[in-house]
Amino acid sequence: MKIGFIGLGIMGRPMALNLKKAGHDLFVPERASLTDEIRAAATVLPSPAEVAKAAEVVILIVPDTPDVEAVLFGEGAVAEALKPGTLVIDMSSISPTATKDFAARINAKGCDYLDAPVSGGEVGARNAALTVMVGGPEEAFQRALPLFQAMGKNITLVGGNGAGQTTKVANQIIVALNIEAVAEALVFASKAGADPAKVREALMGGFASSRILEVHAERMIKRTFDPGFRIVLHQKDLNLALQSAREIGVSLPHTASAQQLFSAVSAEGGAQKDHSALVQALERLASHEIG
Repeated sequence: MKIGFIGLGIMGRPMALNLKKAGHDLFVPERASLTDEIRAAATVLPSPAEVAKAAEVVILIVPDTPDVEAVLFGEGAVAEALKPGTLVIDMSSISPTATKDFAARINAKGCDYLDAPVSGGEVGARNAALTVMVGGPEEAFQRALPLFQAMGKNITLVGGNGAGQTTKVANQIIVALNIEAVAEALVFASKAGADPAKVREALMGGFASSRILEVHAERMIKRTFDPGFRIVLHQKDLNLALQSAREIGVSLPHTASAQQLFSAVSAEGGAQKDHSALVQALERLASHEIG
């Protein structure tokens, strides 16, 4: 299949290469940041519009809602050159409300649209083990399924357009609150005089065990805050959660508190750290470092 791929960053680069390994033809827009590996694997074209013209399916994974809008509808963008029948798949993490609007605008050009954000981080992207949360029509999902299977393992069609992004927002709420809970528990244990590494080891055998306790608690204890998933991106996702909650009249008090803790770390220069660095805000409140 001829795949246009736009957004070749930490996540997008290995995802695109996994599609190439699965036997698909790649078309990408020219960027100074393109690696030699991508240039060898793909046909490089001048613009997103040229990529859309060459492709049967256009996939994008870019940082935020305005970036998706610019790639799709800006000057020299995808929508300018879409042929009827082209499938557009947005694998970014963006606003569910905006997603529904983008889908309608793409549908008006005779094309299907799927929102398919992912979870699993850089490791999951490299290992083709991402979780893919999909919103859109069943027929379009079935068409895209072999592509998702080349990039991920847990692939679910949740509902119509916007449902994939809603699921990703829910995922980010759960992850943030679990990181906050683990951080609070370790700061408490350390302040009380217990060895946080031993506390983590003990809890891993009980009902409190989780991937967050396994992975992020170790980072907190060892002070290894290289991303990973950057705080600035998790802040963006929690902002989406709080904005969406306001739109539908739902209160998310613990999500708001987690966002404030991320903001505290970010204000101290930690925006580019891994989101496990949230523990530093709690440590400052307790005036006690767990490491």
